Amino acid sequence: MSTEQNKSIVRRWVEGGWNKGNLALVDELYAPDYKLNDPQSPLPVTSAAAFKQYVTSYRTAFPDLHFTIDEIIAEGDKVAWHFTSRGTHNGPLGNIPPTGKVGTVTGTLISRFANGKWAEDWINLDVLGMLQQIGVIPKMG
Repeated sequence: MSTEQNKSIVRRWVEGGWNKGNLALVDELYAPDYKLNDPQSPLPVTSAAAFKQYVTSYRTAFPDLHFTIDEIIAEGDKVAWHFTSRGTHNGPLGNIPPTGKVGTVTGTLISRFANGKWAEDWINLDVLGMLQQIGVIPKMG
């Protein structure tokens, strides 16, 4: 696939999957053995099915979650994209009960594509900042 096709897949997933909750897109766009490299994730994500659970956990915690792609660049089989996400913490996040507070998170992903499918991600996002915004961790002084 071309770099433009890969960027189009990212845009389609962000709008339809993250923003609208259409998890059927995972079956269409992701490889069955998709892997998410997220050092902050409590559980490993080593399949498309596990990724659906990962997405569901965040969309349950932040039902109005909305992602904006701030920058997107592609080369070869990889797409690098920086995003801002925002949502209201109205559901449980792991063992953290809802706070009703809004959190904004920025992050960067490098996504790899293989055989027309989303194969792997490496992510870095500001989880500490989000936990401070929703009042779970105090802000530094």
